[in-house]
Amino acid sequence: MNWEDILPHVEKPSRYIGGEIHASRKDRRACRLAIALAFPDTYEVGMSHLGIQILYSILNGNPAIAAERCYAPWPDMEEAMRRHRLPLFSLESHTPLHEFDIVGFSLQYELSYTNVLNMLELGGIPLRSNDRGENHPVIIAGGPCAFNPAPMSDFIDAFVIGEGEEVVSEIAMAALEAKEKGRSRRDIIAALAAIEGVYVPALHTGGERIKKRLVVSLDTWLPPPKPLVPLMKTIHDRITLEIARGCTRGCRFCQAGMVWRPVRERNPRFLEQAAEALLAVTGYREISLLSLSSGDYGCIEPLLASLMDRYYEKRVALALPSLRVETLSANLIEVIKRVRKTSFTLALEAGTQRLRNIINKGNTEADLLATSQRVFEAGWKSVKLYFMLGLPGEQDEDLEGIVDLGYKVMREGKNRKQVTLSLSTFVPKPHTPFQWQRQITLEETLRKQEYLKGRLRNRHVNVKWHDSRMSLLEGMFSRGDERLGILIEKAFRLGCRFDGWSDRFRFDLWEKAMEEMNIRSEDYLRERGIEEAFPWDRIVCGVSRGFLREEAKKALTGELTPDCRAGNCGDCGVCDHTTISPAIVSPSLAISAGNAADTPAVASPEPTRLRFKFTKRGIARFLSHLEVSAALIRAINQGGLSFVYSQGFHPHPRLSFAIATSVGMESAGEFADMTIEDIPADFYHLLGKINAALPEGLKILSAEETPANGPSLSELLRGFEYEVSLPPEFADDDFTGLEEHRGQFLRKETFTIAKEKEGKTIIRDIRPLVNGITLDRENRRLHISLSIINGTSVKPADILTRALGMDADDAKTMRILKTDTHFAKDRFG
Repeated sequence: MNWEDILPHVEKPSRYIGGEIHASRKDRRACRLAIALAFPDTYEVGMSHLGIQILYSILNGNPAIAAERCYAPWPDMEEAMRRHRLPLFSLESHTPLHEFDIVGFSLQYELSYTNVLNMLELGGIPLRSNDRGENHPVIIAGGPCAFNPAPMSDFIDAFVIGEGEEVVSEIAMAALEAKEKGRSRRDIIAALAAIEGVYVPALHTGGERIKKRLVVSLDTWLPPPKPLVPLMKTIHDRITLEIARGCTRGCRFCQAGMVWRPVRERNPRFLEQAAEALLAVTGYREISLLSLSSGDYGCIEPLLASLMDRYYEKRVALALPSLRVETLSANLIEVIKRVRKTSFTLALEAGTQRLRNIINKGNTEADLLATSQRVFEAGWKSVKLYFMLGLPGEQDEDLEGIVDLGYKVMREGKNRKQVTLSLSTFVPKPHTPFQWQRQITLEETLRKQEYLKGRLRNRHVNVKWHDSRMSLLEGMFSRGDERLGILIEKAFRLGCRFDGWSDRFRFDLWEKAMEEMNIRSEDYLRERGIEEAFPWDRIVCGVSRGFLREEAKKALTGELTPDCRAGNCGDCGVCDHTTISPAIVSPSLAISAGNAADTPAVASPEPTRLRFKFTKRGIARFLSHLEVSAALIRAINQGGLSFVYSQGFHPHPRLSFAIATSVGMESAGEFADMTIEDIPADFYHLLGKINAALPEGLKILSAEETPANGPSLSELLRGFEYEVSLPPEFADDDFTGLEEHRGQFLRKETFTIAKEKEGKTIIRDIRPLVNGITLDRENRRLHISLSIINGTSVKPADILTRALGMDADDAKTMRILKTDTHFAKDRFG
């Protein structure tokens, strides 16, 4: 059994098939170095991560290197792989992980650590570095969690500290040179240890200090020109345009704001060019302007206005995922609301000004209320407020402040809008002024939660909690040492996977692992002495320990540290003011933008309805109906056609299908209607461009105009023809049994089946829906002809299992091809 054979048995098989637009299709045999970029979470999470896209583009830009991707398999896929002894593989060539030269993990979240071990084991690679031999890949890890590599140091050969754009090529070339000279695996690791920003636990055993890698200017590294376009809906299913990196605000709890200093902003003209190019090559209709604080970007308002004026008519939405309340101006709100209104998330962190000063947040209650009022008045129906529990210096009055702010924001919405309070437990992070602080216990968190539950009782105010047990583990690993490696491995052996997913989280197994390994959480969540040595002391993030210590002292009195963007250098240690310094774009670089509202209205052409036929073959059979729809919409957008959109709060392109084809089924001809604004003169030439933008297995065969007021495809449907390929192991007795069941079924006048739907048992007579079933022994084919009566039909899988007596699991593995679709005589109305 191979990887394709098990996909019919798993949830969301599109996670594992590859074949995306812009995916690398290199011949691995022609490349001299093979690198697997591994993300220890699901496909839909990993494909949303910009860092993987950047590294993938850089590496595959070198003809000598084949970079492929691998994501954590969901538990059902893991179980199937283990049962059938199939190794974890890459998406591009489906090569087992252990056959790569380098496997590089992105460590974005501490609760993904057990997934790293699971991927190593499934990939045929020993978990521990010292157990790997000459034929095993070199295992590398980077990302924010690498700023404290200690807990994972038993499993990772080399950690990359800091930003990857430059160092990833240095690593690849060092490995390639050593490989071509016939050097050993140990020599390759030694070569990596000599690269600035790379920490090798086995070799850096003295007092070496590992300085983070830093990209001085983002303008020298533009976004990937052809980013991968995912097959399934991802967490952030849109273009991600990084407008800035780093932050100058200096929030004392925020690790990202410390380790990614200094702030570096991209030239807005480059961003405009990138937006235009990325819309053209992805087909997306949403752009996310990414940074740690998007509202701080020096040209944010002119950039937004320019982008909106350019793309408003194309219904391109803009998202700013990280906004501070004091930067969300009336102008920003007006620009954003022109296309789409989604919920606003505002991070206050603390309920009182006293506590906000302690954490150096810098915004005020007045900022929040003014912003909330503007958001509601602009038409938004909901606001989400984010707070942390257990911040240093927190008192009961701060909890009451959260309650008070929640109700005040509700009143800004005239008691008719929805306010959601999202609360999580504060986790002290390395390289921050709060790295010495204690983390509150589970019992303390529960008490605070119960207090807030009792005080927040209103149907317009929702309260959501982040699981405090997850926060406990995150806190242990954030400031943990090398001893936690045995805990991670033990929890993995007990069955822990996807610990950041609430429906998969097994805290009971973590408790068991801690008990068996004699590890106490309180040893890691405690307050630290100001001179105490840390497991991450050898890692140099740029911010000095002295600066962090001074910030910790200021927190005791609530003294604020000003934003260095204004020119007040806080002497944090990151900048040398020669090559490294904040890079703030000047407002003079702003693009002059007209006002789309002042542009004379142009009469829209009469909408045109096109009826098109397309195939769904090969690996595309594993795409769901929604995934096929999304792929077609993106490809049609890339082709230059303009959809007509539905009306309402969430307008969507007018695209309808004859019927939703089941996951796992192939089709020689699917049909759909799309309504577009106008047919360009070169429309049929554009079909080639559209097909080039479709993932492997999807192809538009033909398209014809049909009257806009004509009958829909579903009204014209009359039936289908299917061909079922029987497997080679199908024996003579199987054919005999199949023939007997076929005869018995066709001789019946009625044949009822029962199905559960929404808690009810539905009984249907399927016999009138079956025109015929024929068995072709010579070619090992089964032909099924089905009708549609009163808008209903029957699935081929039901014919195989109910009428022909096949085992349900066997039926799932059958290759079913829809060979023809029958319509009323004039299918074009």
